[in-house]
Amino acid sequence: MAAKRPGLGKGLDALIPSHPEGEILSDFNGVLEVPLELIATNPQQPRKGFDDVKLRELASSIREHGIIQPLVLSTQQADKSGKYALIAGERRLRAAQLAGLKSVPAVLREADSQDHLLLALVENVQRADLNPLETASAYQSLAVEFGLSHEEIGQRVGKSRTAVTNTLRLLELPDVVQQAVRKNQISMGHARALLGLPTIKAQSAALQTILTQDLNVRQTEELVTRLKGTKKTRPANKESKSPELKALEEDLQAVLGTKARITRTRKGTGTITVHYYSDEEFNTLMDHFLRR
Repeated sequence: MAAKRPGLGKGLDALIPSHPEGEILSDFNGVLEVPLELIATNPQQPRKGFDDVKLRELASSIREHGIIQPLVLSTQQADKSGKYALIAGERRLRAAQLAGLKSVPAVLREADSQDHLLLALVENVQRADLNPLETASAYQSLAVEFGLSHEEIGQRVGKSRTAVTNTLRLLELPDVVQQAVRKNQISMGHARALLGLPTIKAQSAALQTILTQDLNVRQTEELVTRLKGTKKTRPANKESKSPELKALEEDLQAVLGTKARITRTRKGTGTITVHYYSDEEFNTLMDHFLRR
């Protein structure tokens, strides 16, 4: 009995044309069944870690149902390597190899090296597949290698400029903290709080406290405040915030794209505190406030 040709989902494989032998196509519309030996992985793949257990689970699903979403390949480097450059779908490619497939469904498109990184980043960000540090490294590549501003990166990946800036700041943390983020021992919120400490030694010590005491983000912020030796400002009236005030605070943060706090007293006085984390972010906030 002939082996079933894997394809775009169970029952649809017969609709996918096979790749012509001994030939690299420069153009093709639609989905094409491409041999694995003709696909080169993307050196700019932002995702660095692949969970072995999840890969095996995906491989099992692929054996049963086929590949539901085609890979995206580029013809840009075909004349140099003799292979298609993988733009998006490395996890599916690895799982297909584990499943013993000889070919995978794919779509072809023209793309330069910047497009390779952007498309791979956008796919992973939209699928929430990257950890914060992988995202930060990809943003850094776009900024350093391709000269994109934080604003331009944000526009391309569907994030605010402030979110891009804050994510990039994670690369300033010491290796021990970055490893904790990669292992999901702490969240991006924990890591951002640790950036408030002035030295690597202080950040590393605070990390150990977070891990041993299982501190949440709010508790970590309070720890950082204590370690810095600064007194946390509180409103004159210590009563808890009303739901209406909390909602206004969340609305303000959404509009500004950064951390903001509102405090009020019974007399109707209070403060609005807006945080920024770079000169670029400061200038953007000032432009917003002054409507320049």
